[in-house]
Amino acid sequence: MKIRCAITDDEPQARKGLKGYVEQVPFLELAGVCENAMALNELLRTTQVDLVFLDIEMPYLSGIDLLKSLQRPPKVIFTTAFEQYALKGFELEAVDYLLKPVTFERFLKAANRAHDLLSAQPATPVEDHLFIRTDDKFVRIQWADILYVESMENYVRIHTLQGSYITHATLKSVLEHLPDPPFLQTHKSYIINTRKITGIEGNVIALGKLQVPLSRTLRDTVLERLLRDRLLKK
Repeated sequence: MKIRCAITDDEPQARKGLKGYVEQVPFLELAGVCENAMALNELLRTTQVDLVFLDIEMPYLSGIDLLKSLQRPPKVIFTTAFEQYALKGFELEAVDYLLKPVTFERFLKAANRAHDLLSAQPATPVEDHLFIRTDDKFVRIQWADILYVESMENYVRIHTLQGSYITHATLKSVLEHLPDPPFLQTHKSYIINTRKITGIEGNVIALGKLQVPLSRTLRDTVLERLLRDRLLKK
């Protein structure tokens, strides 16, 4: 599968470096190189583009503002020197974000992710629920109703839209029975349903009015996974 891609960056050296990387990846086909967001906007009006390597901070119009203005944007991999844009990339459903200076290894990882997303067919889950034993009875819990799962030593508490249930199990065993995505471990004691996230601030994930801790050691991994999972859901 060939992916037609465009590069947009106001720094000549950055454009040159990304162009060289694209030429090394057989499934990438360069559709255009742009020095600002307005040039990319014109390219998208006249040329089929599947994927854009897009700088964020550019004169007159940022990459983020351009992406927001497009009704049917292509897949985007942000390239930026500023780490704080990672969460914004998640909110805008970017495939990935690359921190400058971009190594070829990291570039290839992002390109492979884009290839997987553009070529993958959505999988149909075999099941859509858990059966757990609680209070001497068995309860069926739909995956879509689960907000998060909390470890309590030899027990777990499963928080759902309808209420919470305690069952004798380990967090690891519960995670093995939940689909990935959308379920993701964000802390040694917590698993969350990423489709219930309403915000992330610091090391706290908001699920509506509820808050779940985000481990400092897992933060980068979680943000990277969230970027990918949001695209897989579509």
